[in-house]
Amino acid sequence: LGPAAPCSSHYALCNASASGNIEKVLLLLQAGANVNGLNRFGRTALQVVKLGHSALVEALLDKGADPNALDPVQYLSVTHDAAREGFVDTVRVLIDHGADVNRVDQHGNLPVHLAEREGHQEVVKLPRVK
Repeated sequence: LGPAAPCSSHYALCNASASGNIEKVLLLLQAGANVNGLNRFGRTALQVVKLGHSALVEALLDKGADPNALDPVQYLSVTHDAAREGFVDTVRVLIDHGADVNRVDQHGNLPVHLAEREGHQEVVKLPRVK
């Protein structure tokens, strides 16, 4: 797979990411899959990752995944999703890789607002900037 890898490599990467298969994700990236390529729903591998799998999130970010990519439907970042679900380690990894914690969703909420609403105090207490 080269720089103009076929779309099927993006689908395979997103599927491996969604299933938490870090080994397959790394193999696909090594073979040239675009870490920011979109699946048929317009989402990247980082946007479909199992958010509790912070090692996989970090691997994608280390390979150049955009930590600030927005969901094309709900206008949420991965940081919004991870904060809302209380995945403190994932939020920490995203912040360490440049995620914009001041980006608002379509309702004007910051990631910390979603964490607070759901009672995830560990996320709320995280430093907001690196």
